[in-house]
Amino acid sequence: MPIRIRLRRAGRRKRPFYHIVVADSRSPRDGRFIEKLGYYDPIPDPAVVEVKSDRVIYWLEQGAEPSETVYHLLKKKGIIPRAEKPSEPTEESKAQGE
Repeated sequence: MPIRIRLRRAGRRKRPFYHIVVADSRSPRDGRFIEKLGYYDPIPDPAVVEVKSDRVIYWLEQGAEPSETVYHLLKKKGIIPRAEKPSEPTEESKAQGE
């Protein structure tokens, strides 16, 4: 069963509010979910993100994949470590690769 950490839309028309949930990837966007992990409110400036970091880490260890948007939100919160830019290959590493 492929598990995803994704957004579940709530709120009224033209005023979105999202719950961050763990769900089976085959279930509909606003359908059944396994656990609520937090919420994301994009309307205020800056946007508000509240997350249960211990539960997010648990689900990531269990193999749950975050959606692209959730991945970026978790990265901003510092739950997922920021990946460093790979440095350009040096002359030595180029010579070793040939």
